[in-house]
Amino acid sequence: MAFTELRCTFSGRSLVSDISVFAWQRIPRKPNGRIENKFEITPDWVIEIISPDQSPNQLINKIIFCLNNGTQFGWLIDFEDESVLIFQPNQQPEVRYDSDNLPTLNLLTDWQLSIADLFGWLY
Repeated sequence: MAFTELRCTFSGRSLVSDISVFAWQRIPRKPNGRIENKFEITPDWVIEIISPDQSPNQLINKIIFCLNNGTQFGWLIDFEDESVLIFQPNQQPEVRYDSDNLPTLNLLTDWQLSIADLFGWLY
């Protein structure tokens, strides 16, 4: 499940990513089954979108902090040059352009998204 602008608190920090994705079974729930108001765990996947007034380095720092605390994927989307910087634990970041398919969580076996599809939504 994807959440927009969700505050996640873990490892002494509270972060709000543009999009935070959680495997269904990891979503914190109240005893009655309703989704919790507080998420005190790392997202499985964080997606940040560079806005004109944001520092890319601050967003990269946020993604790296998440990866160092258990997040499996991070995307940094740059609409200016239509690229996605992919972050994965213990790997160098990788920039994707054009029609490359983007890696996602392993649990999303039937879902694929290309760079062209992602940026095509803007037109």
